[in-house]
Amino acid sequence: MSKYPELITNFLNFVKINTRSDPNSTTIPSAAREAKFLNTLAEMLEKMELSDVHTNEQSAYVFATLPGNVDQKVPTIGFISHIDTADFNAENIKPQIVKNYDGQSVIQLDKEGKYTLDPAIFSSLKRYKGDTLITTDGSTLLGADDKSGVAEIIAALTYLRAHPDIKHGDIKVGFGPDEEIGTGADHFDVTDFWADFAYTVDGGPLGDLNYETFNAADAKVTIQGTDVHPAEAKGVMVNAIQLGMDFHQALPDFDRPERTDGRQGFFHIYDFEGTVDHTSLAYIIRDHDRDRFEARKRLFKGIADQMNNELGSERIKVTLKDQYYNMGEIIQKDPTVVQIAEQAMKNVGVKPNVFPVRGGTDGSKISFMGLPTPNLFAGGENMHGRFEYVSEQTMEKAVDVIVEMIKLYTEK
Repeated sequence: MSKYPELITNFLNFVKINTRSDPNSTTIPSAAREAKFLNTLAEMLEKMELSDVHTNEQSAYVFATLPGNVDQKVPTIGFISHIDTADFNAENIKPQIVKNYDGQSVIQLDKEGKYTLDPAIFSSLKRYKGDTLITTDGSTLLGADDKSGVAEIIAALTYLRAHPDIKHGDIKVGFGPDEEIGTGADHFDVTDFWADFAYTVDGGPLGDLNYETFNAADAKVTIQGTDVHPAEAKGVMVNAIQLGMDFHQALPDFDRPERTDGRQGFFHIYDFEGTVDHTSLAYIIRDHDRDRFEARKRLFKGIADQMNNELGSERIKVTLKDQYYNMGEIIQKDPTVVQIAEQAMKNVGVKPNVFPVRGGTDGSKISFMGLPTPNLFAGGENMHGRFEYVSEQTMEKAVDVIVEMIKLYTEK
C-alpha cells in the first residue's frame, strides 16, 4: 500500500476539472475556471488545517503555510505548482489506468484504436516496466502538467502532518494560474510568499532537476507593402509577403528548434500571416547564454534595419519583448538549493538528471525576483497532448524527494 493513499485519488480528481488557461484574456487568472479550481484548493488546504491560507490579490496564487515544529532556526522552503493546462482539449478528461505495464505492449487509448501509445514511437514507455500508468482516452490531454505537481505537494504536506516526528521548519506552498501562457509568475509576490528557497514541482520524468533555462524573447515583425495591379507593378509594388520571406531567409538557416538541441539557441517562427499590402511574422528567440541571447536580438533587429535601408523607408518594424532569463545566473551564486535536491534524490534511490531545460518555468521569473527556484520532476511524459501519461510510482518518488529535502534542510 502506498505511503500516500490520497496522492492518486487527488490527482485523478484534479485532472477531470478543466483549468485550461486563455492566452487571449487580460484578466488574472486568465479564465474563471482557473479561479474556481484555485478556490477548491484553498478550501482543501484549510481543511488540512494549514496556516495563513489565502489568495494573493496581485497574482491569484493560493498561498499556505505548514508551520515548523522545531525550536532552532532553519530555512523556510517553498514548493510551487501551476494549475492551468496547455492549449489542447481539456474538457471531459477521462483518465485511464494501466496496471503493471510490461514495458513493451502498445497501449490503446480510444475504443476505435485510432490513438495508441506505442513503445516503437514513444521509447520512454520502456522505462516503466512494472509501473501503473495513467493515460488519456485519446481525445484530451491528461493534465499531469502540472496537476501531478499539485497532487504531490499536497501529498507531502498530508504526510508531514500525519508524522509530526519528522522535524521541519516552515513550509510554504503556492498554487498559481497561467503558467502555460507565460504570464503566471509575472505578478508573483515574493514578499507575501516569504521563503528562503523554493522549488517548482513542474518537471518531467523521474530524476529531472533543472536550474538552467533559456533566456527568452518574443519578437513581432510587421511589414507594410504597396499593393497595385500586377500588370503595373514594376517599380511600384512592394510585396509585403515577399519581404517577410526575405526577412526569414536572412536568419541563420541552422538556428531552428528542429535543428538544435542541448544548449544551442534558435529563432522559431510560429506565425506568418499576410497579404501584399501588409504581413506579420511572430517569433520566439531563445539561448541559454545571455551574451548570445543579446546578440540574437541585435541580429534580428539588424536584418530589419538593413532591409529598410535598402528599401529607402521604414517598411519593416520589429518589436522585441524579453519574457524570462536563465535562472542559472541567480542559482549559481549559491548552489545549495540544487545540492540539497540532488542529495535528497540520491537518499531515496533516485538518480538525479541535471540538465539545462530547453524552455522556462515559473521558477525562471521567480528566481530573478530574488527567490532561487529550480525545477523538480513531477513525472509527466508527452505533455500538452493526447499522448500524455504519468507513472504512479514516479509521482510517489516525487513526494519522497519533497519530504527528504525538507528533512535535509532541517538537519543542515
